[in-house]
Amino acid sequence: MKLLIGIDDTDNLESRGTGFRSREMGRLLTEAGFGILKGITRHQLLFDSRIPYTSHNSSACLEVEKGRLNELKEFCAAYLLKESADGSDAGLCIAEFDKVSERIMDWGSRAKKEIITQGEARKIAQEEKVFLEGYTGDKGGIIGSLAAIGLRKAGNDGRFLFIKGMREMKGVYTVSEIIEKTGINEILSIDNAPLTGETKVFLGDWWRPVMKKNKIIIFVEQINEPNYGWRIVSKDYIKSISN
Repeated sequence: MKLLIGIDDTDNLESRGTGFRSREMGRLLTEAGFGILKGITRHQLLFDSRIPYTSHNSSACLEVEKGRLNELKEFCAAYLLKESADGSDAGLCIAEFDKVSERIMDWGSRAKKEIITQGEARKIAQEEKVFLEGYTGDKGGIIGSLAAIGLRKAGNDGRFLFIKGMREMKGVYTVSEIIEKTGINEILSIDNAPLTGETKVFLGDWWRPVMKKNKIIIFVEQINEPNYGWRIVSKDYIKSISN
């Protein structure tokens, strides 16, 4: 069974952010045998002073294969209660991938453009039969956690905080090596031309695949270097196409 786990608002200004918490939670649930972490995406929601976010108003979605739903509910709830920072408003949403409906995907899209409410989030979760719960503070993180699973299921938003090999791979690799080691779908130039085979790419220290058209994609730009002809696009460019 493939499950999506959305979390939001686990931090304060002094603590580690929701991205860190999502990676740590994913590592621990895999080690505990509750499922296999396949990827984590970051989703930028509406940036508006009327919304009580910590710093960037982003949420995270974990994709877990062979997950055991009831055990994951208990594990993730316990993790958030223990690790969420003082003053946070942590929320958790868990759903089977195939049961994330168009209505939930629309909720994710709205969360990027509108100020929306906890009451409506709870109503949607109840009617669409997905698990949604808040654990700390005013529990406002349920809004973003529900949005995270909707945006991830829609498959056209966000950048990856984790896929296999992402934190370990640095330096120069061929396109074939990158695809084999990470499981990404494509490596594209900034004008959307695919790179293939033995073409060499410099990954650098900070590279983040993005989710576009239900594919995991790395974007690169051409460069004149003797040992490789392509490198990962800049951090600012990655952020501009994934927010």
